Amino acid sequence: MSDDAPDQESKTEDPSLKRLEDARKKGDVVKSQEVTTWFMLLGASAIVAMMAPGMASGLAQTFRTLIANADQYEVGGPALGSFLWGLWSTLIIGALVPLVVLTLCAVVANLLQHRPLLSTEPITPKLSKISPLAGAKRLFSSEALVNFGKGLAKLGIVGAVIFFAVWPERDRLDTMMTADPLVILEIVQSLGIKVLISSLLAVTVIAGADYAYQRNKWWKRQKMTLQEVKDEFKQMEGDPKIKGRIRQLRMEKSRQRMMAAVPDATVVVMNPTHYAVALKYDRTMPAPLCVAKGVDAVALRIRATAEDARVPVIENPPLARALYASVEIDETIPAEHFKAVAQVIGYVMRLKEKRSWRGSEPRN
Repeated sequence: MSDDAPDQESKTEDPSLKRLEDARKKGDVVKSQEVTTWFMLLGASAIVAMMAPGMASGLAQTFRTLIANADQYEVGGPALGSFLWGLWSTLIIGALVPLVVLTLCAVVANLLQHRPLLSTEPITPKLSKISPLAGAKRLFSSEALVNFGKGLAKLGIVGAVIFFAVWPERDRLDTMMTADPLVILEIVQSLGIKVLISSLLAVTVIAGADYAYQRNKWWKRQKMTLQEVKDEFKQMEGDPKIKGRIRQLRMEKSRQRMMAAVPDATVVVMNPTHYAVALKYDRTMPAPLCVAKGVDAVALRIRATAEDARVPVIENPPLARALYASVEIDETIPAEHFKAVAQVIGYVMRLKEKRSWRGSEPRN
């Protein structure tokens, strides 16, 4: 215990995303068993409130039929077999539905606490788990004492709440010995629902407090020392796979932005299949601006995007190669290409004006 204290005290830094993801892969997530208990108790309360009257009535009717017609059943006869099959079906359905509901409640309780997780780390055999010395340390650790105290507190709180809920009904319990069976069933159902609701209210407080405790404990366990933060940063920065992935993501983002700028271009200058440079120009700009460029497959994508957006595509192989080699994206073209580019843009402008003039001519 004393060896662990300084180590825990030195963990002053919040955990990184990588640390949290590594912990999740190992199965180390926030989980409160009391939250699961609360959901299962909620499911049990719903089952008792909605299904118990129908199931009790069905079973009572089945046994009433058996007692009233007991002399008509032949041992081994079809009537007795049919009756037993119906009784068996009723019992199976009565047990299967609550089992499914409680299982769903347990699954929902875990999904609300953490994302779906499949990890073999918690069940991997370890020598420390079968070591008597390690087992004794776990048995008498501070965590074991806390769990023991939590168990006693939970029993005390739930027991007290149930006692105060049932105590006012003590007079009704005395009449159950002489009451009609149907009345007894009603009393039992009423008391059962009251006990479940009281328990549910008590467990709500316990589950909320335990979840907050478990989350705080998990967060402290994931915290890192300053040296661990430095080591992780060095590891991530020096990992070729991570560097390559970051570079790839940046290139993809840059290419997406480049392709999104093509529809706003003024003209695309191309070598038919190898080079493409998209230029943008208006009269407020000092010089044409390169908004996209590419070779081979990227060049063909630029051309297709331009054609879809009705951006003029001019084939000029020498100019396309020269622009691709001398200008970068979001830069103005070099001065030595002003004349050639001006001729291309002038041609495009005249072409647009001619089309707009033709479109405005009155038709006979």
